[in-house]
Amino acid sequence: MDVTNAYKNLLLICIVVFGLTGCDQPPTSLKPLSHDAVILAFGDSLTFGTGAKPEQSYPSVLSELTGRKVINSGVPGELSGAGLARLSQQLQETKPDLVILCHGGNDLLRKQSRQQLQANLQSMVDEITASGAQVLLIAVPAFGINLAPAPLYLEVAQTNNVPIQPTILSELLIDNALKADQVHPNALGYQQFAQSIHRLMIESGAIAH
Repeated sequence: MDVTNAYKNLLLICIVVFGLTGCDQPPTSLKPLSHDAVILAFGDSLTFGTGAKPEQSYPSVLSELTGRKVINSGVPGELSGAGLARLSQQLQETKPDLVILCHGGNDLLRKQSRQQLQANLQSMVDEITASGAQVLLIAVPAFGINLAPAPLYLEVAQTNNVPIQPTILSELLIDNALKADQVHPNALGYQQFAQSIHRLMIESGAIAH
C-alpha cells in the first residue's frame, strides 16, 4: 500500500471511527508536572520496546524529551487482565505522578473480548486515579487491513475525561520504514511515538514548551 494513500485512509478512518472531534479537539487538560515528577509507562511489548534496543524504547526517549524520570513497565505478551493484576504493585512501588497507559494490543491480536478489554482498561484508570496519579491513554489499533484504532479507547478516554493519543500507533504501523515487524515499531518508530506523546503532554498542560 502506498504510504500517502495509507495516511489518507487512516484520516478517513479517524473521522468515521472517532468523529471529527475525536481527531481535532484540544486534549483534556492535565495538571502541570513538577521537574522531579515520576512518569510510569505501563503496558505490554509496545511499552517495553520490542523491535528496538532498550535505550530506543519510547519511555527512554520520552525521558530525554521531558527531562523527567520515566519508568518502563512494559511486559511483552501481556493481556490486559494480567496487566490489571500487576498494576497495584507497580503504583505502590513507583508512586507515579502520571501513568501513560498503552495496553490491550495482545487482547486485540488474540481476538479476546473487547468488552472485557474495555472493562479492564476502565479498572486500570480507576486504580490509577485512586492512587492520585493522572492518566494519559494511548489507543491501540485493531490489527487488520486498515489498522484502525479500536473505538473502545476513545470511549474510555471520554468516560474518564483523560487525554488520549488516538492514532499514532496506527500511523507508525502503516509505514514499513517505521516498524520492526507487523505489530512493533522500530527505533525510528519509537522515537516518533515518544515525540507524539511529548506533544500531547505539552498540549494538555502537563509540561511546558
